[in-house]
Amino acid sequence: MRHTRLKTDTAIGLILSVFFGIGIVLLTYINQLPVGDQSGLDEFIFGQAAAMVSSDVRIISIVAIILVAIVVLLFKELKLLIFDREFAQGIGLPTTVLNGLLMTMIVAAVVIGLQAVGVVLMVSMLIAPAITARYWTDRLDHMVILSGIVGALSGISGTLISAPISGMPTGPLIVVSACMLFFVSLVIAPKKGLLIKAYRLKHLRKQTAREQILQSLYELAEEHYAATRSLKTFPGEDIQALRPLSARRFQKALKGLQQSGYVNVTNEGFYLTASGREKAHRVTLNNRYMQMYAMHEVRFANLHMEKQNWDFLSLPEEEQGRLQALLHEHKLEPTLLQMLQEGRTST
Repeated sequence: MRHTRLKTDTAIGLILSVFFGIGIVLLTYINQLPVGDQSGLDEFIFGQAAAMVSSDVRIISIVAIILVAIVVLLFKELKLLIFDREFAQGIGLPTTVLNGLLMTMIVAAVVIGLQAVGVVLMVSMLIAPAITARYWTDRLDHMVILSGIVGALSGISGTLISAPISGMPTGPLIVVSACMLFFVSLVIAPKKGLLIKAYRLKHLRKQTAREQILQSLYELAEEHYAATRSLKTFPGEDIQALRPLSARRFQKALKGLQQSGYVNVTNEGFYLTASGREKAHRVTLNNRYMQMYAMHEVRFANLHMEKQNWDFLSLPEEEQGRLQALLHEHKLEPTLLQMLQEGRTST
């Protein structure tokens, strides 16, 4: 890895596939020799769960209990080693010993799984339950427990499927079961699944389109009122010129804004209602705060706006005051509501 630009996962995938292919070629070649004998290579590669006896189960159970006990006792140290090795070294943890222990436990897990699913499929069993659990939680301790449950469910379901069918290999079915659980999690997981991501993306696009139309109408009204001290309607072309949207999304967003009571439509075009002006003012103010934040991000490094979902109006008054001062400095304060209030007062 030190002498190439390949990433670690790329190198692992490349080496695994290449050497697996070489192994299959050698196995085929040996089988074709007159004195050739597989010497159990098939079982080593693909496993032979159906041939397991009670002594195998006892050995596997004992080793598994020992591995789980070590993980429970050294969970904090192992977690620190995995996520921040330099910090672990800094506080005096024996990282070399811990790393050696971690590698030894992985090798032991692979060895006890060889009889069940074989060396190649065991790689899948190391990865599939863990990435399945990753879709359901962000906490490592919960992920460890969930991955164990997923592995157990995979073993049970694979065995139950293969048992009544003659000649059906148990090991590959266990791995297929683990992969099926992964694909189910990939689709329906509540925080990271594809369905919830698609829903969030659709909602975000809908919200963004509405906010763009509100801000465009607000800015058009603001500019026109500053020049003429009157409000007017604006054709869709003027709104689209400020922030282009596809015709379909534009019409759907406008329809939604009309149903919410923020926009009214006439033969000449569209205009903001009183509640629409209030809503558009907040949208415009938030977006201009975001513009100031992007221009002066170093000054606001303490805010961590990603965690606030870019809602600048929920910030404390002191922070909003700093952004307001920058808006005043750049002459970008939303002024439509203020001008309308001054107009009513003067009349």
